[in-house]
Amino acid sequence: MDKRILIPTDFSKNALNAARYALDLYAKLNCEFYFLNVFSLDSYTTKSLSFPEPESAEYKTAQEKSRDSYLKLLDILKLDHDNPKHSFYTISAFNFISEAIKQTIAEKDIDLVVMGTQGASRTKGVIFGSNTVKAMEKIRECPVLAVPKDIQYSIPKEIVFPTNYKATFKRRKLNYLIEIAKMNESTVRVLYVSIDHDLTDLQESNKHLLGDIMEPIEHSFHNLTSNDVSEGITSFVESRNSDMIAFINHKHFFFNSVFSKPLVKEIGYKAIVPILALH
Repeated sequence: MDKRILIPTDFSKNALNAARYALDLYAKLNCEFYFLNVFSLDSYTTKSLSFPEPESAEYKTAQEKSRDSYLKLLDILKLDHDNPKHSFYTISAFNFISEAIKQTIAEKDIDLVVMGTQGASRTKGVIFGSNTVKAMEKIRECPVLAVPKDIQYSIPKEIVFPTNYKATFKRRKLNYLIEIAKMNESTVRVLYVSIDHDLTDLQESNKHLLGDIMEPIEHSFHNLTSNDVSEGITSFVESRNSDMIAFINHKHFFFNSVFSKPLVKEIGYKAIVPILALH
């Protein structure tokens, strides 16, 4: 069965960069790429109590503008990535971006969402835009891969997998990580960031289970002393020139952090490599 990948786009350079990264990452596999553009209307916002009529002139004009932009986007992608294993489909919608993504995931049986980290209205100093952070936090039906702007594709030879070993690992949750590692002959570096590296019996048991699950791929275990988990992850990635970060979205660890911000935002603001959020 073909891999089905969803790429939300606002036709910005960052969205185009994310699309190129996805096409390169899955160059060896048969894939269906679904591009999703959520367009807006001047007289309506997503906060409006009513939605515009699809037959209205303004709606048709905005929809046509979206379709014209798709023609340009597909021309660029087909010129750069003429791959017979890949097919492209486009979707234009007036909706909340999160709702449009979830609806498309359900209707098209999407396997992976790939997003640029910022849209056309990028905020200076912020690497991950709010839509990307929300997608990584809220979308639980499939993994989300966030690609920072200006990242040039290179084979992900080393993937960093941060964990605190507090939750029991499931093979199905790690399927995508293992698939990407096998596909690219990557090595996964399991990283434990803490002030105290002594593990409880439960953590030791979970670490052993993780080793069993990752047995089919090259992997190694690492400890790093740091007061700040996100700082520790970022410094580890930078020092080793790693290619990707992957983590399981455990709410109790990553998103209900005792720190002031959820970890995905902390990493996102400093990220220099793509981040894969597994669910």
